[in-house]
Amino acid sequence: MYLGVDLGTSSVKLVLADAGGKIIDSASADYPLYLPEEGWSEQKPEEWYAAVLDCVRKLGERQDMSAVEGISFCGQMHGLVVLDADDNVIRPAILWNDNRTTEECAYLNEEVGREKLLEWTGNVAFTGFTAPKLMWLKKHEPDNFAKIAKIMLPKDYIAYKISGVFGSDVSDDSGTLYFDVKNRRWSAPMLDLIGISEAQLPAIFESTDVIGTVSPAFAAESGMSTSAKVIIGGGDQAVGAVGTGTVKEGSMFVSLGTSGVVFAPCAEFAASTNGGMHVFRHANGRFHFMGCMLTSAGAMKWWAEEIVDSTVGKLLDEVDECKTDDLLFLPYLMGERSPINDPNAKGAFYGLNLSHKRSDMTKSVLEGICFGLKDCYENIKSMGASAGYARVIGGGSRSDKWMQILSDILGLELRRINTSDGAGLGAVILAMVGCGAYPSLTAACDELIGDTDVFMPAKDRYAAYEKKFCEFKKLYARLK
Repeated sequence: MYLGVDLGTSSVKLVLADAGGKIIDSASADYPLYLPEEGWSEQKPEEWYAAVLDCVRKLGERQDMSAVEGISFCGQMHGLVVLDADDNVIRPAILWNDNRTTEECAYLNEEVGREKLLEWTGNVAFTGFTAPKLMWLKKHEPDNFAKIAKIMLPKDYIAYKISGVFGSDVSDDSGTLYFDVKNRRWSAPMLDLIGISEAQLPAIFESTDVIGTVSPAFAAESGMSTSAKVIIGGGDQAVGAVGTGTVKEGSMFVSLGTSGVVFAPCAEFAASTNGGMHVFRHANGRFHFMGCMLTSAGAMKWWAEEIVDSTVGKLLDEVDECKTDDLLFLPYLMGERSPINDPNAKGAFYGLNLSHKRSDMTKSVLEGICFGLKDCYENIKSMGASAGYARVIGGGSRSDKWMQILSDILGLELRRINTSDGAGLGAVILAMVGCGAYPSLTAACDELIGDTDVFMPAKDRYAAYEKKFCEFKKLYARLK
């Protein structure tokens, strides 16, 4: 069997697959999110590990975990995990959605300069990235900074606890801003600027690399075998792409999760011209373009639960009642990453009048989220990526209405796939390829992942949405 670990922001999910890659069991466990100050977001790595161990034990009540041949990981990206010389966690991890580093990012982008950052790393600074977090720690918690012996990303901490190997992979490293994406190495100028050394950083692996085996200590706690291989895995979006079969150039996936993502593989490195989009290493050993919205389905959840006191499903049922086309919604409820890179961006309804109903506003929220994704999509196309269709995952993809609106706005054929465990399945596939069950990610994806429902854009609605998208683009600049 093969085990995939999906370490998310609210919970961890483990999926267990048989020798043919079919998912046969799963277990999940939640852990707290700590918000000590406005804009801060933290978790305790020890609680991640406890949750993983709990899930392995739950699976062990139903399955023979000693039969697991390989385990791999899909992890929330950018989080800062720091250990001291005794391997103790120094402080809670600072997460991807933490916005405390606004000053550090402004310094990097404006004083160090975007051109240098693009040259050194392939990307510019975003508040979610790891390098600004280290700079913040050095300034505000110098005693903790001085204790650092190991710097890790979230899934690498779990891999370390399971295998004892201090390693990371290129897809996750790409989101640190101290990794040279083009040249596949730590960026010496950035390490000097931050004040850290390569000795504090993990060994660099490909996502399908076997870094070791399950340690005797973890085997004793979990029931797994010490011969089980540990495959390092990757960042959540790259592994999610594997779980949707988005591993070849000319393919694309869109995520309608809490955050929103447009992801397209590319064969060669090509830096973003303005830094608004991410250019990272892919789990397939090559590269990918990615645009990331901070609030996608999360904006719809906010509208339904916090403002209307309803459910997303009920509000989606009302959308057919909409007749208006003049109402706009900006989905920047937590600032925004791609493509505007503005942590101070704000959400807004624009164009309200007394004729508008709740259903009109719901539709404008859906459209605003889709316009944000289109903004990312158009930027990715301008960088040379293209696709005949995109696969869509995430909670929003379960709604036919939402899928049709997104198809009409993008002007692109969209497809659902035959699994709801994209990230977990992606980790399983990495484990299988690492163990030699498949010769490549492409071969595994071609066999295990297929399409189900298809949504085609309507020409008349696409034309109308093109005009509305132009107004959407102008509105952010005007309100800023």
